[in-house]
Amino acid sequence: MEASLGPLLPLFERERAARRALALVMLVHTAGSTYRKPGALMLIAANGEYSGLLSGGCLESDLREHARAVILSGDPRAVHYDLRGPDELLWGLGLGCEGAMHILLLRAGPENDWQPLAHLAGALAAHAATAIGVVTESARADLPLGTLALPSYAPSHRATPALETPAVRAALAQCAADGQVGWIEGHAPSWKLFVVPLSLPPRILVLGAGPDAAPLVDFATRLNWKVTLVDHRPAYAVAAHFPAAERVILARPDALPRALDLAHFCAAVVMSHYLPSDLAYLRALAESAIPYVGLLGPAVRREKLLSQLGAAAHSLRTRLHAPVGLPLGGRTPESIALAIVAELHAFVHRPATPGSAAAAVNPLTVSQPV
Repeated sequence: MEASLGPLLPLFERERAARRALALVMLVHTAGSTYRKPGALMLIAANGEYSGLLSGGCLESDLREHARAVILSGDPRAVHYDLRGPDELLWGLGLGCEGAMHILLLRAGPENDWQPLAHLAGALAAHAATAIGVVTESARADLPLGTLALPSYAPSHRATPALETPAVRAALAQCAADGQVGWIEGHAPSWKLFVVPLSLPPRILVLGAGPDAAPLVDFATRLNWKVTLVDHRPAYAVAAHFPAAERVILARPDALPRALDLAHFCAAVVMSHYLPSDLAYLRALAESAIPYVGLLGPAVRREKLLSQLGAAAHSLRTRLHAPVGLPLGGRTPESIALAIVAELHAFVHRPATPGSAAAAVNPLTVSQPV
């Protein structure tokens, strides 16, 4: 339940460079079974080209018509689709999705410095957690539909005084930290602010840049993950071999903690195919807090390496996935890469435990004076 911007950036950057406005389409509320969940985004250009999906491609043609109107008028627009009953056939779609979606469309263009897209794009480039707020319902003249609440440090943002409150600032900070959408509800008269955190892509560390790492990087970057590769062999640590990777680093395995800040990564995969270097990588990872460590190779190889690690193995076993990857079958480098990325995907998107801060939407209520 968060705003994923990476797939939308090419269209946004192209239209901004041409100084053409776009429609930012945001999924605000869902009921029943829906393709996407609250916080999902898509962009629609004035010519109808779009990036991102809120349905499986079923509603996007209708949303394009709404987007054209929003781009021309500049006025935000709320759209509701209810596909839960026989009346759904009135749309002429016959989707059978059995869900409802409340969607908000906003114009982002030169007149508002393409906000909130510009702020989200800047935070994504810096890999910095952030959140934005959007007024989705309001009976207040000074808080019309589509009014934005951005962090105080957001550039070129003309703040709305009614949203410059400690409660709003706290909600933005909380949702950015938790990675979950939230609401602020004000009263007298009533209004609602939808708060959406930016989804930061996972950073994956691949230790070993042999030829079989290429499909792994390809699959991971198709998911908009950020991949860093490290290898001690100059013939392998070549950035041109991995054009989609964020970084390719030539470094000895024992120098890994000095070459990188390991705290930046949520997962590491050890696949150098060389026992001494794999052992050195595992030793460095044992001293890190990276929650997922994958090791390529059979169980007997794993146990040999763990025995050589000695006491350091104790801090690694609970995080170690070895042999790495889901048992999908197949022996080709592409099949193995798919199995590894599939297991990483399941780990990165594992459901929150009940009662945790990430397990529920954050309900926040603010009372406003008349």
